Amino acid sequence: MNATQVKDADERILRTSPLRKLLGRPELGSVVGAVAVFVFFAFFADSFLRAASLSTVLYAASTIGIMAVPVALLMIGGEFDLSAGVMVTSSALVSSMFSYQMTANVWVGVGMSLLVTLAIGAFNGFMLTRTKLPSFIITLGTFLMLTGLNLGFTKLIDGTVSTKSIADMEGFPSARDVFASTITVGGVGFKVTILWWLALVAVASWILLRTRAGNWIFAVGGNQDAARAVGVPVTRTKIGLYMGVGLGAWISGQHLLFSYDVVQSGEGVGNELIYIIAAVIGGCLITGGYGSAVGSAVGAFIFGMTSKGIVFAEWNPDWFKFFLGAMLLLATLLNAWVRKRAEATA
Repeated sequence: MNATQVKDADERILRTSPLRKLLGRPELGSVVGAVAVFVFFAFFADSFLRAASLSTVLYAASTIGIMAVPVALLMIGGEFDLSAGVMVTSSALVSSMFSYQMTANVWVGVGMSLLVTLAIGAFNGFMLTRTKLPSFIITLGTFLMLTGLNLGFTKLIDGTVSTKSIADMEGFPSARDVFASTITVGGVGFKVTILWWLALVAVASWILLRTRAGNWIFAVGGNQDAARAVGVPVTRTKIGLYMGVGLGAWISGQHLLFSYDVVQSGEGVGNELIYIIAAVIGGCLITGGYGSAVGSAVGAFIFGMTSKGIVFAEWNPDWFKFFLGAMLLLATLLNAWVRKRAEATA
């Protein structure tokens, strides 16, 4: 074989077909599922295609998606967080109670809440990397502690299971504009959480695909021992991922607080599973090393369409969990099939 033939052979080896690129995308299965769910409810629910209905669906998706994005990154890194749901409530409680008790501008409470949630995330990551225990055990312990702290501190400070109103405090209107306002477009109101959600998806995608930290996340999730052997800062990467979950919990918690003014201390329990489900439907593997931020957004969108589509179709909402479970299984099977097809065309 001459030099020209060798060069052509090398180019054929390096060339990637469009089909292979498409099959290699983690979110392909969730996109197919999203299209199917959209068409399904567009056919069975007459009001589903209205602009106001789309706004409602996007809002429902954004409240899940804000947390699904950092949870997806954490899962790509090979871990998950069972404390994510109650951490959202902790974020809201800290912001509210600190502002009320200190009679300070509510932005002081918002800042304190950010520090606390980042610290909780750092604690999870530090305990995980220091003890070598599974993330299931570490974050289950954090979940139980936060559940008790949320209830205990709220009753100790406020005397009830809910916080006091801070609606008349300085800074509340501006904080509400940032975290819980409604933006009107074409006569239809869209919640600002949609913008927060899209911004997080964009930033997370940039980190995963365009930065060295993104390579570290995939490497740690694929094989952390091999990653450590080639110089990847495994400890720092995992702590950073857990702090990312803390950041998402802070945003979601502030939205919860400034939407309703008061916070119930028992909220958030069980939501961590919804975040994980959205990430898995979006193509993330429980074993780590595979997934995308865009996929988690599509998974959250499927969740939003299903939860609101059932209402628009005037079906019994008691069936919602059944549909959610069925979608989880179907999406997992579809994602596994897509991955095998992508490996077969490699």
